[in-house]
Amino acid sequence: MSYERKNVSGLARELGVSAALIYRWREEYVQYGKGSFPGNGIIKQTPEEKELYEMKKRIRDIEMENDILKKALGIISKSDR
Repeated sequence: MSYERKNVSGLARELGVSAALIYRWREEYVQYGKGSFPGNGIIKQTPEEKELYEMKKRIRDIEMENDILKKALGIISKSDR
């Protein structure tokens, strides 16, 4: 980890990046933790943002299931008449 190195400039030279980039990476790690570097196309999220996203997705799924059940109930009740 870059915090173990006292000489950020030396580390930057070893990695072939600027020292400013290493400092930016450190700040992102402090803000986002393990979610700092998720990969290409994946949005950086704090743990709270990730939990909120997952809860909203679960709500959408439940609403879709409820709509399907309502439609099925309507079809069944019409066929009973």
